[in-house]
Amino acid sequence: MTTPQVLGERYEIGGVLGRGGMAEVHRGRDLRLGREVAVKVLRSDLARDPSFQVRFRREAQAAASLNHPAIVAVYDTGEDRTSTGATPYIVMEYVEGETLRDVLRREGVLSPARAMSFAADICAALDFSHRNGIVHRDVKPGNVMITPQGTVKVMDFGIARAVSDSAATMTSTAAVIGTAQYLSPEQARGESVDARSDVYSVGCLLYELVTGAPPFTGDSPVSVAYQHVREDPRLPSSVNPVIPPDLDAILLKALSKNPANRYQSAAEMRNDLMRALAGQRVEATPVMGDAEKTAIIAAPPGRYGGGGWNDEDDAARTRRRNRIIAAVVAGVLLLGGIIALALTLGGGEEAPQDPAVAQVEVPQLVGQQQEAAEALLADVGLELGDVATQVTEDETEVGTVLDSTPASGAQVDEGTAVALTVGVEPDTVEVPAVVGLDADRAETTLENAGFESVTTEEVDSLRPGGTVTGVEPGEGESVDPSTTITLQVSDGDAEVPDVVGQQQAAATQALRDAGFAVVVPEEVASDQPEGTVIATDPAGGAQATADEQITLQVSSGPAEPETVAVPDVVDQPLAAAQQQLQAAGFAVTVREVPASDPGDVDVVLSTNPAAGTQAAPGSTVTVTVGVAPTTPPPDGGAPPTN
Repeated sequence: MTTPQVLGERYEIGGVLGRGGMAEVHRGRDLRLGREVAVKVLRSDLARDPSFQVRFRREAQAAASLNHPAIVAVYDTGEDRTSTGATPYIVMEYVEGETLRDVLRREGVLSPARAMSFAADICAALDFSHRNGIVHRDVKPGNVMITPQGTVKVMDFGIARAVSDSAATMTSTAAVIGTAQYLSPEQARGESVDARSDVYSVGCLLYELVTGAPPFTGDSPVSVAYQHVREDPRLPSSVNPVIPPDLDAILLKALSKNPANRYQSAAEMRNDLMRALAGQRVEATPVMGDAEKTAIIAAPPGRYGGGGWNDEDDAARTRRRNRIIAAVVAGVLLLGGIIALALTLGGGEEAPQDPAVAQVEVPQLVGQQQEAAEALLADVGLELGDVATQVTEDETEVGTVLDSTPASGAQVDEGTAVALTVGVEPDTVEVPAVVGLDADRAETTLENAGFESVTTEEVDSLRPGGTVTGVEPGEGESVDPSTTITLQVSDGDAEVPDVVGQQQAAATQALRDAGFAVVVPEEVASDQPEGTVIATDPAGGAQATADEQITLQVSSGPAEPETVAVPDVVDQPLAAAQQQLQAAGFAVTVREVPASDPGDVDVVLSTNPAAGTQAAPGSTVTVTVGVAPTTPPPDGGAPPTN
């Protein structure tokens, strides 16, 4: 039997759930918390490539910062170190269900209402992502899970990038991002993208859900990307007549070529979808930019059964089309080498450079203060592009330019935007309030706050098992994000304090301070002083849970001895008196005195203790008995004989 692989001494790896371009996803089990998880492991053939490792870690950081019911949660990240190197992995929420791609394969087309409901939930997840600075960049049916209960879970933020860094274009990243059928026009052109790019991708996804096919298809990613940039999608209701006009309007707005004409946020699109589902008037109307209107008005008649071309000759039109295709091809080729493309632009020419645009040299910017660098750019006629930040430990680099794109000395067109990277001090993060949360939620909260390393240790506590009872560093402290945060997690029981020998009040308080309930059924007699605890159940030092009561045995002091009333035996014959006293439990001693009366001889004259007195059983009662007086002999002689 093969021993299962365990990552990080915690996560047992099971069967493969799926494979992607960078990683394999396995079903797994968290051995510490005893729950099912999904573990994404970087493919072994890529694990040794530093660039892929960086991208994989970025996926973890992007996804871990998102905590939303419609987003697959990320629990943990780590690296499995072997003799061949480190293999990064991500531990995620395990979601039962199937992808929207699976649903489409099985059902073909979804009803408009069901499709809009799914799309609205996807928009809710993306809106949360966008508000937290993350653009997904790869929204498609394969990245949306549907649980058996119909809940949407958006996953795989593997090519997401923080919005603050989203201005990096395809040219600067040298990587194509996104699946061609769901690319936004700006992605296809290699331009900066923002949240509206995801809105376009949701439009493509929703279009496919209700028509059975994406808005654009082709023989190659390049041809599809070209259509995203230049072609208009077919009216959805012309493909599927059951699609209502409101959904037509929503889709056309989401699929506008110009981002300014789309929904400006995922929340806006979701609101219109909810209006359509509720039968209310939607705000969307088919929106077209000027270029799009011109494209429709000037559409070649031959395409629709009319006459020939009149506006320009074929050669000029071919050159313009080739330049558009070349731009799209360049973007695709520069985006990760994922498409090996050899394209011959038949009959085309390269577009000539515009002689009116002057060339200028990017000045030396590295080492300059940001304000000075901006002034230098303005002096030579260049624009300031996006300004990224990079943490530096060197105080002299704070506020200075560390890098520029294009680099200093490069020849560029006048008016080109130059992106800067500026040094900033290390960030500090405040430890959030996590005491009282369960360990999983606390870890996610800390990771979302920016902490990179979270550990847990079990402690005795009567709080429910798995509840955080403390955190180090403490809540509210501001520390470096790389600081390891230690969570103290309750194991569900605690040690009973030893209170034997204490007075009842002090013992009760000590037990209650430890979290236990206390009960005293009744006091018991003992040789200990009254009010002293003589035992507990469970005993001191034992482990007990919060629902167990601690029973105290408290001393009432020494027991009072048992007593019996001395019988009245006065005037009784000695033998009878002795018998009665012994029957009552007393010992008897006899004291003889001369009888003053012959009738008192051998008769009990008195007792000590007196009759009726309470005395302990076994104690001695002295009886006084009369005896005949003795007559002394005359003149000291011998007594007379009878």
